[in-house]
Amino acid sequence: MIKKIDERDTMFARMAWSEDGPAAGDYYKRHPEKKTIDDELKALPNLSEEGTATYDPINSRIADSLFRLIADLRPLVDKEVIRGPVEIDPLRATDKLKAIARHFGADLVGITAMKDYHYYSHRGRHEEDYGAPTTPHHRYGIVFAVEMDRDYINRAPQLEQTVETTRGYLNSAMTGMVLSYFLREIGYEARNHMDGNYLVVAPLVAQDAGLGEIGRMGILITKAFGPRVRLGVVTTDLELVPDEPEPFGIKAFCELCNKCSVTCPGKAIPPGPRSEVDGVLRWQIDQEKCYRVWRNIGTDCGVCLSTCPFSQEVDSGSIEAMKDDPQVMKKILEVHQEKYGIRYYNREPMPLIK
Repeated sequence: MIKKIDERDTMFARMAWSEDGPAAGDYYKRHPEKKTIDDELKALPNLSEEGTATYDPINSRIADSLFRLIADLRPLVDKEVIRGPVEIDPLRATDKLKAIARHFGADLVGITAMKDYHYYSHRGRHEEDYGAPTTPHHRYGIVFAVEMDRDYINRAPQLEQTVETTRGYLNSAMTGMVLSYFLREIGYEARNHMDGNYLVVAPLVAQDAGLGEIGRMGILITKAFGPRVRLGVVTTDLELVPDEPEPFGIKAFCELCNKCSVTCPGKAIPPGPRSEVDGVLRWQIDQEKCYRVWRNIGTDCGVCLSTCPFSQEVDSGSIEAMKDDPQVMKKILEVHQEKYGIRYYNREPMPLIK
């Protein structure tokens, strides 16, 4: 049985609480071992702030402005149903919602029946609902991925990467808004889970809906774009037709590759094979090491995203053939190494940042 993740344990929650507020008081009373490292991290300049390696008084504000816009959308994620339900066949509803998602910005979309482990055990990101149990109440999840531009990601850890990340979050948030508002318009409950306001662990939902697999980095890797995606989820009580998971060999590939671990500036991604964590065989990211790099650089880094061979161009035939063939995996790595070396890094600023 998969153990549910507590949002209070995430770095984003721990960094968001006021120093002397009840959330911090409760958490560090229960987890005193986290107090010292969290105080050290909070003492560093924040992302996009003066004192970080990438700070620019104008360009750093691009990402800030987008995150502020996303935060302003937060009250809209969960609203009342507009009218009584319209009857619609589950297959037609599924096709309709996928078409809407794609038309309004999704590059990949899938459906899954929601499971208990998809949800956080407790909320933690915002002090007003800190510690509230997350009770699953919707039967289905529509999960979608928005591609992040490869040229921007290949400039990680510079400002371009964070601008593209925030664009991905904004686009996925807006796609989720469209879906959730439409569902409520035809009479069904719906909640948009987006950056800063997830009740679900989006990569787990996406993996079960067939969008990709979770690899060494602890995030979703897709066939089409590798890890260069941002995810959104809309949960609903409208009956839909779930998709099936589609493993394509990523975990075995990551065992061979190890590039993201080698290039990680904070050495936060574990090398070597998976180990058992909470009863599940997986890689466990050291989130404190990862986040320290963010605070020092002033961006959300993204070196691991650009390093992954699947973020660049991998032949689709090789992807389909690699699941049961380690030799195909080795060939993918050889081609990537010959073309890009350990990782492709473009130092030339994009026009947006010049």
